[in-house]
Amino acid sequence: MTTGLSPEGTPTATAALGTLIRGHRLRIGLTQRELADLSTISVRAIRDLEKGKALRPRADTIRLIADGLRLGPRARAALEESVSRGHQGGAGRHLLPERCAPPVPLHPLIGREAEAAILAEELRSGAERLVTIVGLSGVGKTRLALETAARLHESGFPVLWHTAPGAVTDCLPAADEDPLADLVADCAAYLQGAGASAAYADAAHAHGAGASAAYADAAHAQGVGASAAYADAAHAHGAGASAAYADAAHAQGVGASAAYADAAHPHGAGASAAYADAAHPHGAGASATYAATDPYGPAHGYRPGGGASPSSASPSSSGELPPVALAAALGDREALLVLDGVDTARFDFGRLTRLRRELPGLRLLLTADTPWNVPGERLFLLAPLDAPLPAGPAVPGAGADAPAVRFLLARLRRMRPELLPDEQTLAHTAWIAHRLDGHPLALAAAASWLSVCDLPTLRGIVETDPAAVLDHLADGHSGSRLRDRVARTLSALPPEQRNLLTALCAAQDTPAPDFGLDDVVRLTGRPLPDAGRMVRALLIGGVIRPSTDHGRSGFRVLCVVRAALAPADGTGATAAEAPAAAAPALAA
Repeated sequence: MTTGLSPEGTPTATAALGTLIRGHRLRIGLTQRELADLSTISVRAIRDLEKGKALRPRADTIRLIADGLRLGPRARAALEESVSRGHQGGAGRHLLPERCAPPVPLHPLIGREAEAAILAEELRSGAERLVTIVGLSGVGKTRLALETAARLHESGFPVLWHTAPGAVTDCLPAADEDPLADLVADCAAYLQGAGASAAYADAAHAHGAGASAAYADAAHAQGVGASAAYADAAHAHGAGASAAYADAAHAQGVGASAAYADAAHPHGAGASAAYADAAHPHGAGASATYAATDPYGPAHGYRPGGGASPSSASPSSSGELPPVALAAALGDREALLVLDGVDTARFDFGRLTRLRRELPGLRLLLTADTPWNVPGERLFLLAPLDAPLPAGPAVPGAGADAPAVRFLLARLRRMRPELLPDEQTLAHTAWIAHRLDGHPLALAAAASWLSVCDLPTLRGIVETDPAAVLDHLADGHSGSRLRDRVARTLSALPPEQRNLLTALCAAQDTPAPDFGLDDVVRLTGRPLPDAGRMVRALLIGGVIRPSTDHGRSGFRVLCVVRAALAPADGTGATAAEAPAAAAPALAA
């Protein structure tokens, strides 16, 4: 993989002065008045600098502002570099992309410092150019992406941010006006193939006992003389057969073809999954082809070489394909494109290749429920916050520094500011954090109950009925959203994996049971490699987490998942299943 140059050594990679000052100020929660008091610079001067009206500030002014912002050496150097470039008259051409900043998070980052540092360094250096953060809903994917984007923006990267329609947002826009917002939305639609109007079909169907998914990728035209046949020919035949994945080679242009292997991911016997890219029926009675609905396809006048035919209407203001238009806006700058809450099953790898070709310095950061599974993808599994097993009364204050404990304690004190982090409070907090597996949204929901009960009572509720506290009392949508999304994740799992989860929950009688690969082998009767693939798939789905509570490498089914799998009534059906559904027996 080609490694890009570090942005810190190039003048084109330094952010505009006003954007840098405003970004630093907002990140530490200062108003312009508070920064003025700390730096002894007038509010008007700070306002003019942030608006770009004062492009030639004195060196002493920048030094005082950097002192007031408590900037480290790297951020201070970037601030001074932006002033130097402004003096040289170099702020004109790149002013537009420099104004592109990430949204502002609503809550501080707690417990994800190591993950943010790793991601920021990999993307900044160019060691990774496509990173997908996956994890269960509410685990903090967007917050981690916000922190990573903020760190890259501080080092000079323009950040282009797009939130998918329907995705949950927990941030504020970075500015009133994003100069490239429309173009970024066009790029997101372009990567999805047909954009917002595409019909993506789930081609899964049952084949005997232990139903499996059939995967179909509709062939579609990419341009005149260039067709892309995407065929996913794999499906399992009969009970006990695992899914196979095949991705047909497709042509990228006249006389040029490339074969892209579809990265397989583990599915056990009878696996079912919904990986269909714009599928439509072929043969007699076939519906209109993908190309007819693709706003960037030949039916709308677009040619494979880029640009539009004279008779076509242009989706972008420049009349070019989004990759070409974005390349024109960014020039040769390195930049970060964040696509938050996207459905990776809709994405077209051929179009990603085109985007990368037009913008060799572009990095992509995705947050999604499932990986894209394409060559060059860096899969980043985001587990819940670390919540170790409390050490007990013999070790007072043990576990107080655990990320989940710090996160929960911060949320508890938002509800009860008078709550002191004494030994008893920390003991209750550590126990609740461990019982809820450090899942941030579950912890936030539990903390909301402190408005109607005290901490010992909350611990008692979590001990007897943890599913109850998943309803956020201050936000009627958070609890149902978490339960609904967990249920959706479980329903998308292959039957064998759902059965394994149910068996793991039933086989243990402790509140937070651990299991190992040997337990999976025993419960499924599968060989060790198959057991390993199943555990990996559950980790990717975010329904289990690693655990070392008992001195060995193990795993634990999340509390929110156990609550969803618990029988909802006397019928034996779980909260994640239809009332009439019955769990099929595990394979012998």
